[in-house]
This record gives sequence, structure tokens and C-alpha cells, in this order.
Amino acid sequence: MKITEETVDHIAHLARLEFEGEAKDAIRGDMERIITFIDKLKEVDTDNVEPLIFMSHEINRLRPDEAVDSITQNDALKNAPKSDSDYFRIPKVLDKN
Repeated sequence: MKITEETVDHIAHLARLEFEGEAKDAIRGDMERIITFIDKLKEVDTDNVEPLIFMSHEINRLRPDEAVDSITQNDALKNAPKSDSDYFRIPKVLDKN
């Protein structure tokens, strides 16, 4: 398949890219090589090949999703540099201006 300059311009517009001069020629050459490679893949006989659904045959062994209290609020605040009753105190990050 021949990639025209209009095709390169259209794809560049969709991707919000700009190509000029030698860069446009290089991209057009790369696109033609990609299309040639894909055409080459079409020649591969895949009649008796099962479609790949999963990347491996391994089964994920997941633990049950159960809520547990791992640390109390007081224990969490105990190591805080600054705290205010039930909350962590941090320096102001945003200005209201």
C-alpha cells in the first residue's frame, strides 16, 4: 500500500503532530514499512490455530476480600509529626488566591 502525503497529514492531524520536510518523508517511509509488515503477516497460515484468549494458563489465586481493622486511629496518629485530635496536620499546600 502506498502512503500518500495527504494520509500522513491526516494521521498527523488526528495525533496532533506536525511533520515537515525530511521528517514527513521519514514518517511516510516508516508507515509504508509497517503496512508491508502487516501484509506479510496476512500470509501466515492460521487455519488450525486457536485464538489466544489468555496470556497464560495460570489461574489467579486471590484471597477473599474481607475488611479487617489492621491499625487503630490512635495508633496511626501516634507517629504523626503533627496531629489535631482525630486528624493529621499538614502544611498548607494551596493558596486561595
